[in-house]
Amino acid sequence: MGIEIDQVEFSEQDFGAFSASLEENLNALYQLLERPGFGQGRGSLGAELEMYLVDDAGFPLYANQKVLEEANDPSLTLELNRYNLEFNLPPFGLAEQPFASTEQAIIERLESLRQAAAKHGGRVVPIGILPTLRDSDFGAHCITDRRRYHALVQQLIRRRGDHFNIDINGEEPLKMAMKDITLEGANTSFQVHYRVTPDAFAETFNAIQLMTPLALAIGANSPGIFGHALWDETRIPLFKQSIDTRHVDPYGWNEPARVSFGQGWARLGAEELFREVVRIYPPLLPVCNSTTAAEEMAAGNIPSLAELRMHQSTVWLWNRPIYDDADGGHLRIEMRALPAGPSAVDMVANAAFLIGAAEGIRPVINQLLPAIPFRNAEYNFYRAAQHGFDARLVWPELDQAGYREQPIVDIIQRMLPVARAGLESIGLPPSETDRYLGVIEERLEKRQSGAVWQRKKLAQLKRQMSSREAAHAMLESFIENSVANLPVSRWTL
Repeated sequence: MGIEIDQVEFSEQDFGAFSASLEENLNALYQLLERPGFGQGRGSLGAELEMYLVDDAGFPLYANQKVLEEANDPSLTLELNRYNLEFNLPPFGLAEQPFASTEQAIIERLESLRQAAAKHGGRVVPIGILPTLRDSDFGAHCITDRRRYHALVQQLIRRRGDHFNIDINGEEPLKMAMKDITLEGANTSFQVHYRVTPDAFAETFNAIQLMTPLALAIGANSPGIFGHALWDETRIPLFKQSIDTRHVDPYGWNEPARVSFGQGWARLGAEELFREVVRIYPPLLPVCNSTTAAEEMAAGNIPSLAELRMHQSTVWLWNRPIYDDADGGHLRIEMRALPAGPSAVDMVANAAFLIGAAEGIRPVINQLLPAIPFRNAEYNFYRAAQHGFDARLVWPELDQAGYREQPIVDIIQRMLPVARAGLESIGLPPSETDRYLGVIEERLEKRQSGAVWQRKKLAQLKRQMSSREAAHAMLESFIENSVANLPVSRWTL
């Protein structure tokens, strides 16, 4: 959940200096984006995978630091809660079979991590929300002992000034109040990074925004928490509410949430999105770099824009722009809505479908956007998360007049050839396209996502045992299928 820092307490002077540095960062970014050739080059695919540690009984295992030390893997990092870890997977160029290479990287790293975890009585589970979580698994005692997490918790609580309220509708609605933000750690995701050139950024970003609901619905893997049957992708409302510092007035003006789908379609490119984040959201962790962006530019170096990147890490847009000073400096789009699990092939298939559909629709995206106001795209995002395969979306058509809702399964079916064409347009071989879109096609045909399988499996088991026993038995079956890297469409009940 972000970059480590050296301090926990901050003064008004710290916030003032940080805000000034942010302005300098934005100016430096503007200059970089005006340079001919900046950020060019072949696209690439990277990813971050968050996961749970569980014990033999399937309960959270509070041992992430021990397992991290045991694994001795520089790509492995700690997360907010002591039972979560994250892999930073290597990027692969589009000419390097990026999806197949990512799948193999996930398999290899998970196997290595399983061995490390086993030495501490643990197992590894990539799943959106662990079904065996208890109320007692949240609170100050579960926070990973790192300065960034302590500072972030402190700043969010200070801005909230009250409990964090959870209110999620569904078959079995959930209402609760939390004193801190540790429910954020209940959500684990597969965050995909896609490198794009500055000139194609706005069109690609908008296309990804438009297509995200489709990938979210068919990839859903979080049907509830604490035994409550909620949304197909319960992570979406839970993550937003668990760190929401606002006191929402249903009849008045409200500041934007720090977890959001965004404020509107990108019009000009990446810079406006970075500038928007700086203008809208007050800093939380005002840690300044020892060298300023101006000094780095004057020395002829690509600036790190450390303050901007720090600030970006405290605003959790479901799709957000990323600046990286590596490889001469470049831009990426980070897709944060996809859940962890069920299996490696499932996660990569979700990413392939999303990127393929976005690239396939990108040539006509500017013709489509007038047919769908941004608020309708946001509506689609939340309806897809809530209802999965049963969602109905407001979907744009080039010859559309007015609006009508359509079944999401019909939209996905129509978009599969578009996704295929999109993947081919960025140079993917047919073997890779066939494999991953085939996973999506089979999931669609059988109407079985991770969320659907979990819900059906739990219902079956509850006829034989208590709800708590059923959750544990379901998790054991989930782990077995996940380790075998079997697509969830083929998981039996």
